[in-house]
Amino acid sequence: MENGIITKINGPVIHAGNAKELSMHEMVYVGEEELIGEVIATRADGAVIQVYESTEGIKIGEKVKGTGGPLSVTLAPGLMSNIFDGIERPLEDMEKASGFFITRGLRVDAVDKTKKRPYEILAKAGDTVTEGQVIAQTPETDSVLHKILVPVGINGKVTFAAKNGNYNITETLIKVETENGEREINSIQRWPIKKARPAAGRMIARKPLVTGQRVIDSLFPVAKGGAAAIPGGFGTGKTMTQHQFAKWSDADIIIYIGCGERGNEMTQVLEEFKELSDPRTGKSLLDRTILIANTSNMPVAAREASIYTGVTIAEYYRDMGYDIAIMADSTSRWAEALREISGRLEEMPAEEGFPAYLSSRLAGFYERAGYFNTLCGEEGSVTIIGTVSPQGGDFSEPVTQNTKRFTRCFLALDRSLAYARHYPAIQWMTSYSEYVPDLEAWYEENAGEDFYELRTQIIRILREESELMEIVKLVGGDVLPDLQKLTLETAKVIRVGFLQQNAYHKEDTYVPVKKQREMMKTILYLYDKAKELVTRGVPVSLIREEGIFDEITLMKYNTPNDKFENAFSRYRAKTDAVIDKLRETQL
Repeated sequence: MENGIITKINGPVIHAGNAKELSMHEMVYVGEEELIGEVIATRADGAVIQVYESTEGIKIGEKVKGTGGPLSVTLAPGLMSNIFDGIERPLEDMEKASGFFITRGLRVDAVDKTKKRPYEILAKAGDTVTEGQVIAQTPETDSVLHKILVPVGINGKVTFAAKNGNYNITETLIKVETENGEREINSIQRWPIKKARPAAGRMIARKPLVTGQRVIDSLFPVAKGGAAAIPGGFGTGKTMTQHQFAKWSDADIIIYIGCGERGNEMTQVLEEFKELSDPRTGKSLLDRTILIANTSNMPVAAREASIYTGVTIAEYYRDMGYDIAIMADSTSRWAEALREISGRLEEMPAEEGFPAYLSSRLAGFYERAGYFNTLCGEEGSVTIIGTVSPQGGDFSEPVTQNTKRFTRCFLALDRSLAYARHYPAIQWMTSYSEYVPDLEAWYEENAGEDFYELRTQIIRILREESELMEIVKLVGGDVLPDLQKLTLETAKVIRVGFLQQNAYHKEDTYVPVKKQREMMKTILYLYDKAKELVTRGVPVSLIREEGIFDEITLMKYNTPNDKFENAFSRYRAKTDAVIDKLRETQL
């Protein structure tokens, strides 16, 4: 059905005349090739449409067809382990249909509608079901059990329930008698990407997203259901940090959104994810991962849609009671897409050319994170970790500053640390986490009652080191008293032996929280014992010559993750032996 005629073309922005029947945010098909688009403005003289495919070759006078509904994604078994573009088209299927270059106007089902899976039907005839209730389940992969939910808005009595068996996603599983008549429910749902899925209630995040990365878990934790930003210039390790999040975090499902990254980088990410093994099962990490690839040479409008596609899929799995971690890399490229579209719409620019609504769009995205009571009675969470790529590493630019307003964890990457091969290159002086008070009870229960006391002392020593280094730069370190030299020596142990991690070392790539506590305790034990000796007049240089500082620094490699309790006791005993020897020598 024709709903308008193209009257103006400006890159991905199309103006359609005679389009009074089109509504705001309605999905449309543009031109003879029926390119996918979305209405972003309605006017008396027509509608403004952003097209999610290349508009090259489109002519004035071609038709615009409305679909009667908003831009939506398909939610069904088969999403897991797949690679999609920004509007949920499976790239592998598109390659089979069009070759290495995506054909415009190509329509491919997001999931295979013919594949049969074994279903366990949980609902029975005569049951009363409500929206969000689990009525069936099927193993989507070896790692994910897909739960079939009653669609939002459907409540009633089950009049028919299929038997346990093999079904495809289009076959009816149950029939429900509602106030508006009988409804057939299968495994497919459609949901608008710009609208958050409902939940029974939002809860305060009280559990951390455990990553096994010491600088994150111990100093700047991210809560499950929280939002974190990872800003950093080129080469500081944003993607690598997100890889560690993806592989080691205790989220049930990972959704990685490559938003506007270079094609070769995105290719590398896809290849590496295929090779990563899941530490939970030993099988491929892709079994519980969904990848959304939208490279820099793809249409900017699709880049703008990609993060909404990712977070909508995340909310769908959250409604099943899973903990989801979203890696958005990078939100700066997404903001640049907003800027380009805004410019083509001839809107008044704000700071650095970004649209005035940049902050509200960022807020709308990050606020879809949260820890929820789901409609099916489970608890689920969506955690968003977004990277920011400020030009020249300038954290004062608009995207970084607005992101700080809507995230409670800020993991600032530092170029000098990255160039010194210190990874993760998270700068402890500029990073922060506001989740610390909310997570204190969990850490006390699961890591140790003194965990936050140890954390506080570690941060204090690092801050003292930062202040002392200003003096060292001016007059040198030799003029410092021995107590301050001890602070610098201990801070070095913290930086190299605790904050720095080797992703290629089997004992260091992931560290349990209890082991992190033992490491902090051992470092501070050495500090306290050495401080006691220094106050009695023993020079720090003598303690250093005993090699105990170096030995404590290397303990991260020499303490197995499954047998570390006794190992740290031996390190503290070795510390006592060194201190006692020096004390006797001085006496």
